[in-house]
Amino acid sequence: MKIGIVCYPTFGGSGVVATELGKALSETGNTVHFISYAQPARLNVFSDNLFYHEVSIKNYPLFDYPPYETSLTSKLVEIVEFEKLDIIHVHYAIPHASSALLAKEILKDMGKNIPVITTLHGTDITLVGKDPSCKPVINYSINKSDGVTAVSNSLKNETVSIFNISNEIDVIPNFIDINKYQNVKRNPYRGKLCGKGERLIVHTSNFRKVKRIQDVINIFCKINKEIPSKLIMIGDGPERANIESLTRSLCSLKDVVFIGKIPDVENVLHNADLFLLTSEKESFGLSALEAMASSVPVISSNAGGLPELVQDGVSGYTCDIGDVNAMSEKAIEILDKKNINLFKNNAFKTASKYDISIILPKYIEFYKKILN
Repeated sequence: MKIGIVCYPTFGGSGVVATELGKALSETGNTVHFISYAQPARLNVFSDNLFYHEVSIKNYPLFDYPPYETSLTSKLVEIVEFEKLDIIHVHYAIPHASSALLAKEILKDMGKNIPVITTLHGTDITLVGKDPSCKPVINYSINKSDGVTAVSNSLKNETVSIFNISNEIDVIPNFIDINKYQNVKRNPYRGKLCGKGERLIVHTSNFRKVKRIQDVINIFCKINKEIPSKLIMIGDGPERANIESLTRSLCSLKDVVFIGKIPDVENVLHNADLFLLTSEKESFGLSALEAMASSVPVISSNAGGLPELVQDGVSGYTCDIGDVNAMSEKAIEILDKKNINLFKNNAFKTASKYDISIILPKYIEFYKKILN
């Protein structure tokens, strides 16, 4: 198959999943063309059947904002026509799905029928989708797509509750390459931070309010009073400065390290003891899956798709959103030396169910169904 993949090029979950999916598809003999305004962060290899096409945006004096949707639509028409694509797969509903559907109509007038698959990832539904200025477009895009997938049952159910959906939505969960996380040999941070046998705790996110990162710090402070620990904060975003200030007031910055965005999160997760994820909304929880792939148990909120991913009392615990005390108690339970190895082993077993070797055939089967 010749597949066009449209995604955001950032470190966010939708862009990561789209990129890893495209790379895996290319390794199985398919030709994959990535289409975005910048090279995707995880697109670090190219081959004879893996390509990237940049959407160039011209800002004319007439426009207050560059018309990205128009540029993306034109680029899709161009790539479908000249690369003879069989299918377009867009990740994140807006503006990718609406642009792809407009390109489909243009191509139809040119005698070319191109199926469009839309994958819903989360905030395109739960945040952007609720905006009155976007809702009709997203509703139309979902219903007019030839195929629609969601990354969790929770996201599917929320989509149906928010929009007037007549189209079928298939659930295909996010995935990881389990070998990538198991082949790491050393965590460069553990030796530097945990010289006295402290437990190593990790959090990673885009530092937005919806992630409730203040809860992460409050939980860590409670843990650290009972079990000497260190916390690594991975990522960056609008709340980072506030969280660093909070950390100074509640506990020592010697115990909490902010390392910003990194491309190799698996190196920091390797040999860690616990992962904290306290979000208000989390349609799937890719960062939690990455942690479990590194044999790191998870303490999370029970938001969105997290209860589908984290097996309560097995690979970690899910607690009510904002319940810092419960999360702290469960974290201390996991970190106890008589429990931690069992939770680590169970975390890896859970993650193994989401290996790309299991999920990739589901996408290939879905493509074939739509094409037929």
